[in-house]
Amino acid sequence: MPLSLLEWFTALIVAVLSVNYLLVRRNLKYCHQWPGPAAFPLIGCYYLYFNKSPEDTWSFITNLSRKYGKLFCVWIGSRLALFCSNHSDTETVLSSQKLIRKSELYKFLIPWLGDGLLLSTGQKWFNKRKILTPAFHFKILEQFVEVFDKQGTVLVQRLREQATGKLVNIYPFVTLAALDIICETAMGTSINAQTDTDSKYVRAVTELSYLLAGRFMKVWQRSDFLFNLSADKKRQDKVIKVLHDFTTSIIRSRREELLAGKIETNDTVDEEGVGTRQKMAFLDVLLQATIDGRPLTDKEIQEEVDTFMFEGHDTTTIAITFTLMLLAKHPDIQEKVYQEVTEIIGKDQNAPTTYRNLQDMKYLELVIKESLRLYPPVPIIGRKFTEKTEIDGKVVPEDSNFNVGIILMHRDPTQFEDPERFDPERFSPERTTELS
Repeated sequence: MPLSLLEWFTALIVAVLSVNYLLVRRNLKYCHQWPGPAAFPLIGCYYLYFNKSPEDTWSFITNLSRKYGKLFCVWIGSRLALFCSNHSDTETVLSSQKLIRKSELYKFLIPWLGDGLLLSTGQKWFNKRKILTPAFHFKILEQFVEVFDKQGTVLVQRLREQATGKLVNIYPFVTLAALDIICETAMGTSINAQTDTDSKYVRAVTELSYLLAGRFMKVWQRSDFLFNLSADKKRQDKVIKVLHDFTTSIIRSRREELLAGKIETNDTVDEEGVGTRQKMAFLDVLLQATIDGRPLTDKEIQEEVDTFMFEGHDTTTIAITFTLMLLAKHPDIQEKVYQEVTEIIGKDQNAPTTYRNLQDMKYLELVIKESLRLYPPVPIIGRKFTEKTEIDGKVVPEDSNFNVGIILMHRDPTQFEDPERFDPERFSPERTTELS
């Protein structure tokens, strides 16, 4: 006699509760090793996330850290998540040759970035890293300064048009400039995003970033099963298609140029002889590279292009935007930067910027470092423990997630004097002993 729907549902609930009970029982002995908010059977600390939006992420984590310290735990259902802003424990985990698996939260990026360099691990990561390293040799990057300068000039012109004395959000302008730069340097393709400002790609990245942050705060959406039933899944599929269509068109265009002989080929793409040929775009390296004697598949190329398109413009945009914001809020420091730049380049606004010029801008380098301290483009990173691990004499169970609060460590008063203050000279050679 077939089971009724109610009986199937009851059986499913019993199975879920049984599995949860076994997991809780297994992890019970670990519960009191670290401080953290109260956890309840089945749901753990889910209640903390109710009515939270992506905009609440920073304040949410900061408030928990202030209350529970530099290493605290949160139970997501029956799974342990540690949040760490302790330098010694972070070093233990990140320097380990075994703890190299990314946190399970990174899986949210898989539909977009696949198994590219950011998300791969082990031998696959090593093989890809070996292929890609030559494309980012400093001799190659030096040849791209001309592109940085050209697109930077366009950005300045566009910002000058906005200089009306009113408040303006410069983030969209910087985003388009960064997109132009990554496409022309890494992909060998000019898309003129700054002049054609209605970029579907940029809008899709913005929307997808919001959806991904939403999955972090809406903990029930961390389940692929529940997320696939939501309206957000349909939105995600739609924007990912826009992103994949964009990068696919770039790959197709560059491949056609390669086959037509418009791009110089290099049969030995490695660090030997880097800089002896004309500059070689990152995408050209992928199109000509091999792993174990075979060329990369279209899927492998797509994964790396999607990864570097995202990382190459998004994190750069965040860093530049916060740096400009800090300079705007501190006109005295802005004036020092201006004086240094004019001493090196002069006041001719049409004068090109060279690689040597950039090397001489020592104070600007301090400003950038201090901006990255206060506003790291990637404020949190994570690892997933694939085996029991001892940290500071305490055992972390297998299948736990370890999250490193980079932004919290950067604002640690035991490491940085007056950590909330924007002080570029804390990175000067005379004061480096303060940072050790």
